[in-house]
Amino acid sequence: MRDDGTLDDPYAPSRPTADTEDGTSTERTTTASRLRAYARDLTGRRRAQLALATGVVCCLGLTAVVQVRNEDADAATRSGSLSSSELAQRAEQQRASRSLDRTAAPSTSAAAQSASASPADPDTSAPARKVAPARPTDPAPVAGLDEDQMENAEAIVRTGRKMGVPRRGLVIAVATAMQESNLYNVASGVLPESQDYPHQGVGWDHDSVGLFQQRSSSGWGPVERLMDPEFATRQFLSALEQVPGWQRMRLTDAAQAVQVSAYPEHYQQHEWRATRVVDAIVPAGR
Repeated sequence: MRDDGTLDDPYAPSRPTADTEDGTSTERTTTASRLRAYARDLTGRRRAQLALATGVVCCLGLTAVVQVRNEDADAATRSGSLSSSELAQRAEQQRASRSLDRTAAPSTSAAAQSASASPADPDTSAPARKVAPARPTDPAPVAGLDEDQMENAEAIVRTGRKMGVPRRGLVIAVATAMQESNLYNVASGVLPESQDYPHQGVGWDHDSVGLFQQRSSSGWGPVERLMDPEFATRQFLSALEQVPGWQRMRLTDAAQAVQVSAYPEHYQQHEWRATRVVDAIVPAGR
């Protein structure tokens, strides 16, 4: 019986008689069930999202593969649309490129052969340098001559050898020039024209000029030419060769036959000096 006088209902549901800070046991059981249901629901959602993401990735991969295959097909189509001349040009360029590569990179065996070549190998050694023959030096003056006189004597001998004149004729020519001009190329004071040409002195023996004191007025030639030692020598030797038996004559007689001098014996005194000069210029046996 209650305090208010009513009777207790034996069939009424019982009520909790004690409360805690977390609520009754029934409330705790209900809350735990809800949490487990929420966790199961959350796990299911995550699995669904993961499956969806995996499907999207697979679809993207397949799309990329299809796109690449389409691009390859397009490239093949473009290549097939090229003309035969363009394809041949591309093939030629590729062959040229390969040829350049092979040329630029020598084979290992060739490089090894080059490296192993001995410096003494005649095929790899530097060619010997050719040495030019030494030019013969002018002989020193002899028989009391100076440089100018010796040079004039050389001009006489050189000209005579070109003409093929025997050695005896060379000695006669040098001795004659010693007597006529002292082996100097002399101009004439009577002919001012002769002084316009290279000369080594001035003489006054009429119009005689040059090494052999030849006169233009006597038919020996133009003054300009007679002042040239080579021309003057040719004139003298050509006239000497016209003298019969000149090689067997005394030197003074052969010279006089050409020069017709007022002092015919004066040429003889120069024979020994002329011989020595010719020997210095053209050694015996040459």
